[in-house]
Amino acid sequence: MRVPTAVLGAVTALGVCAAGQVQTGNPWDRESEEQVTYFSGKVTLPDGGPPPDLVRLTRVCAGLSRDEGWTDAKGHFWFKVSKVDSGTESGDASEPAGQPQSKDKPLGYAYSNPITTALANCELRVLLEGYQAEAVSLKVASVGATNLGAIVLHPLAGISTLTVSSTTLQAPPKARGAYEKGLEAMRERKWDFAEAELNKAVKIYPGFAVAWYQLGKVRLGRGDPGGAAAAWRESTERDPRFVKPWEDLTRLADGRQDWTESEKSSSAWLKLDAASFPAAWLYNAIARARLGRLDEAEASAREGLKVDKEQRVPRLSYVLALILLAKHKYTESAEWFRDYLKRAPDAREAEAIRQELTALQTLPASSP
Repeated sequence: MRVPTAVLGAVTALGVCAAGQVQTGNPWDRESEEQVTYFSGKVTLPDGGPPPDLVRLTRVCAGLSRDEGWTDAKGHFWFKVSKVDSGTESGDASEPAGQPQSKDKPLGYAYSNPITTALANCELRVLLEGYQAEAVSLKVASVGATNLGAIVLHPLAGISTLTVSSTTLQAPPKARGAYEKGLEAMRERKWDFAEAELNKAVKIYPGFAVAWYQLGKVRLGRGDPGGAAAAWRESTERDPRFVKPWEDLTRLADGRQDWTESEKSSSAWLKLDAASFPAAWLYNAIARARLGRLDEAEASAREGLKVDKEQRVPRLSYVLALILLAKHKYTESAEWFRDYLKRAPDAREAEAIRQELTALQTLPASSP
């Protein structure tokens, strides 16, 4: 049986969730109260310290999500919601962060209701691989400026040492200062200044693994994926137990459809901790399926579903369904397609999947 192009073609995009553009400048004087409301706050670790990396902010309304940017290096954030973007885009808030959102893509749809009504069923989620935090309601009584207070990130069991490089504590003050300046410039998308400061940090202290990692993110932001990959590989050399560069090497390879490299990087990611990163199993399953290693791909997808106890990566169900479909296991494939639609009813490929489910009803449970 031939799988519809709309379904198969979606595999290459799995695991990607666009990040919103960071806004700079003074937010408080841009629009009147009747047109916009503002939110601010801070993301911290349980001890009150800053998170180990910039944290992605996602607004989720009625199950649909859109990104609101990132925190700064100290965990502070602010974002605005206006009438024209108080709607939401279809997305999957459980997916790991991917490439920046296209500036040409519409930010939302106009609402005829007031902003307060639009936000009544919305919450803010803060996302950092290896950590979790309670969602915060964005329901407000009136527009204006709302401080959401401190949102505490809790490390998942057993992996906090992997998401924070041990080399950071050894960095001399001048290297640390340059690194922090680089992070602030990244948040404002001042790529030239950010790259200069991070280069300064690794020159002062070549073993600064997290600075190499952030340098890779800057290079990617400047459109230099090769340079980004080189910096991330350097980061893995400086601290073999630091997991984050393996995450980004995997996503970069996946985005370029370099399935051999994606399988290699995701396997290295899983070697550090196979029990805490369901997204790693997702990428690994996709890469192995694309390489024609369907039995291994099926095993990876199933393992990812076991690991994903909080069901943060619903696309694992979708990938497993596609793999089983390719193996002509039609009944079980249909079960996992339905599971995916239950967990992500507004997914962009939902209609194609429903059509496929109708076709699968006419087939035997499996075929040679």
